[in-house]
Amino acid sequence: MKSISLITRSLVSGLVALIWLATPFTVSAQSWDELSQEQRHLLKPFENRWEDLEPNKRARLLRGAERWTNMNPQQRDKMKQRFKRWQDMTPDQRQAIRHRFQQFQQLTPTQQAKIRKAFKRFRQLPPDRRKRLRDNWRQLTPDQRTRWLQHLRDRRNTD
Repeated sequence: MKSISLITRSLVSGLVALIWLATPFTVSAQSWDELSQEQRHLLKPFENRWEDLEPNKRARLLRGAERWTNMNPQQRDKMKQRFKRWQDMTPDQRQAIRHRFQQFQQLTPTQQAKIRKAFKRFRQLPPDRRKRLRDNWRQLTPDQRTRWLQHLRDRRNTD
């Protein structure tokens, strides 16, 4: 039972850290003793180095813990699944995702909205259709991909 608790705490801590990576905010960073019992429980893996963490990192972890606390069980399960996928990725895959996220952050709000809208449309497709599209994309050469994207841009501009 103790090992399950450690695994769960480790998973929750990882999820809090993952939420931290994706959450911009400002919260005053507190000392470990100023944290609530619930915050200390969620952030237990950081206890020994809490005082050494940058105030900004502490604030982000606190915000992640707050978000975790406010999630319903279904949201927590979804986050656990996402974190498991993240853990299963290679370091190169994680770095590629971080790089794409940074590129996305540099886009204008209008460009970001367009990407979100396209992603939402893609997610609404039946799973077999999404798989076919992904497989077709992977089979294209870089030059073919560039031409296809240009074709989509041209088509969008004429609509």
